[in-house]
Amino acid sequence: MTPATEAPKEGALDSETPKTEPSPAPTPAAPESPAEPAPASLEPVDVEEEEGPVIEEFETVTGTNILLFGRWPMNVTIHDKGLQRYMNLRDIGVPHMSGLYQQKRFWKHKQSIVERLATRMMTPGTIRARIKGKRTSCRSGKKQKVLNIIRRSFELINLKTGENPVQVLVNAIEHASLREDTTRISMGGISYQSSVDVAPARRVDYAIHLLALGASRRSHNSPVTIEECLTEEILAAAKGDSSSFAVARKEEKERISFSAR
Repeated sequence: MTPATEAPKEGALDSETPKTEPSPAPTPAAPESPAEPAPASLEPVDVEEEEGPVIEEFETVTGTNILLFGRWPMNVTIHDKGLQRYMNLRDIGVPHMSGLYQQKRFWKHKQSIVERLATRMMTPGTIRARIKGKRTSCRSGKKQKVLNIIRRSFELINLKTGENPVQVLVNAIEHASLREDTTRISMGGISYQSSVDVAPARRVDYAIHLLALGASRRSHNSPVTIEECLTEEILAAAKGDSSSFAVARKEEKERISFSAR
């Protein structure tokens, strides 16, 4: 008979079998961060360009390239600081704004000074009561005709002086601009003349008016053309000469206003 096998004791089993430690709980995996895009390389990449129609490049016309009547620049100097704001000398080829500023008050200073002279040259009517004759109406409303007169007059000024005719015109306006005038003051049934200063805007307006009036006066009942008369008037006024009608009237008004102080 085979001997009966005894059951192992509990202590012996514990000593013989190795003790296993419990494994730790698995930690949750961290969420994967989105992959950062690789920095763009600064090296130029050759890209094949498709052949297309050839487009010609034209030069952009800047302000300094625009010439009055295609001949004279407008970048001239204004010596009278009080008139700089009211004498527009922006670059323009043909001084014609189609009445853009006629409905706006005090917007005449945005109009080219050459165009303002042209509009004054178109004014018809009598040449004051003390001057014999009338200004002809053949130039009234004919702006292209007047612009041609001014262009030919500028050509004569350039031939005689060798200077920019726009600069000569600016000098003429400065010498013909009125600085002091008189006004009538009424008080208690008594009226008297008092001396007042002239606004810069009126100084420019009145000077242009006198230049146009003097040119019309010279050409009235005379074989001399209006272009030559305008040239003589502008040149005399630019020098401050009293032979200019505009300068003579300015000096007369300033003399009267000086006595009314």
